[in-house]
Amino acid sequence: MKPSAIPVGEKTIFGHPIGLFVLFLTEMWERFSYYGMRAILVLFLVQETAGDNPGYGWGDARAYALYGWYTMFVYVASIPGGILADKVIGQKKAVMLGGLLLCAGHGILAVDAQWAFFTGLALIVLGVGALKPNISTMVGGLYRKGDKRRDMGFYIFYMGINLGAAAAALLVGYVGQKIGWHYGFGLAGIGMALGQIIYMLGQKHLRHVGNLVVEDVQEDKSSEPSLFSKIFTQKNALVGFIITFIVGGVVFLTSSWSYGLLVMALAFAVGFAIVVYNDGNKIEKDRILVTYLSFLIIICFWGAFEQAGGLMNVYANEKTNLNLLGFDVPASWFQSVNAIFILIFATLVGSFWIYWQNRGKESSSIFKMAVGLIIMGWGFFFMTKASTEVGYDSTGAVIAKSSMLWLILAYLFHTIGELCASPVALSFITKLAPERWMAFMMGAYFAATGLGNKLAGSLGEWSTSLGEFKIFTGIAIFCTIIGVLVILIIKPLKRLTHGAENIAGTNFDETEGFELADQ
Repeated sequence: MKPSAIPVGEKTIFGHPIGLFVLFLTEMWERFSYYGMRAILVLFLVQETAGDNPGYGWGDARAYALYGWYTMFVYVASIPGGILADKVIGQKKAVMLGGLLLCAGHGILAVDAQWAFFTGLALIVLGVGALKPNISTMVGGLYRKGDKRRDMGFYIFYMGINLGAAAAALLVGYVGQKIGWHYGFGLAGIGMALGQIIYMLGQKHLRHVGNLVVEDVQEDKSSEPSLFSKIFTQKNALVGFIITFIVGGVVFLTSSWSYGLLVMALAFAVGFAIVVYNDGNKIEKDRILVTYLSFLIIICFWGAFEQAGGLMNVYANEKTNLNLLGFDVPASWFQSVNAIFILIFATLVGSFWIYWQNRGKESSSIFKMAVGLIIMGWGFFFMTKASTEVGYDSTGAVIAKSSMLWLILAYLFHTIGELCASPVALSFITKLAPERWMAFMMGAYFAATGLGNKLAGSLGEWSTSLGEFKIFTGIAIFCTIIGVLVILIIKPLKRLTHGAENIAGTNFDETEGFELADQ
């Protein structure tokens, strides 16, 4: 989508287009609804069916599994959502459609019935898929190319995301846990409805952005083979596809049909990735290799980070002493800690990296991602300590709980790690990806984020058999090892980028990552 020119004499607020604040408020309330629902989702699933505020009474492993699949599909849905906007209706209408689907989804979740629960989740997946990948791009479209206000515009936009997320966990979390789960889901829906109303009323300020662009076709490309068909005509792509598909088939037949199907679906991603690699020249192939490595870092990062909404959420509820000066803190409130820390530390971390770079120190994007992975991983050592404070009786019931201080310190390290890695990840990928494959790489980035979320759910499942001590410690050690290995090979990796990060005029700014665990 090519951004249109800004109308002459456009009205501004604080020096920025009014449209920025329309999108700011729309996204703030959308994130309020999403993170509000996310804060209570797993807690609702594991809550016993008896009592004043009954849940579904699921086992922890089953709840973590659903959380993993749900959050994975939320991100994967961004791929068809982006295609829908680029090829069919434009970004502006895609955001409108996504908002309507989200209003319907959150509204249905307020109904106390299982059919409504699963229908609501499905509609939210579709709604986020249509809205999320397009509203950020519309922010960029508000500014002419080279407009110096653009960086600050994105910074303002992403601060709105964190304001919405912080408020969501506090308000929706309290209502859901203390009054009623479905009242909490309903409150999240009210937030989304407010965002949708603001977006609809603000259309006059968005006339020049997000419209469908129809480009003239200069040549007939109908005879060119499709990306799908190239998997089966290029030898190495076919081999990669077959090996991955067979592995998925073995998992399907011997272990888990759901994970087997997932691996078989990933066989197409492997084939596509090899086809894209084959299409490049020598420099492009080197850069594509580094991009694929960054995807692995992204999967590891979010696989660990997203324990927040699953395992750490339940741990806070069941095994943390939540009494603070006589007040029982709702476990869901800890879901706001990350957003609050982002608002506090975002500028400080950004300023540190500027200082670090000015001193001539290593400050490449891949280095920041590795450092962010390590710091985030170290946060789990605090959870390791917390798990040693929990005591059990002979029946396995919890009789001694850990201090909430360990949770807060863990989230602090997670936030610092996120602020090191997330602001540069998407920017780094767009700098390295060939222009003709930019859409594929963007989709692959979101798919990698989705796989990281699925990994998070799987780790939560394993904790029910391995125990929190082993899972928390294992995550911390694994993230540290991966981060250190990347740092050790940073020089050859930088050579493979062929100076891509030194090229001015890239399409995305590094400010486009100041977002809560949700690119």
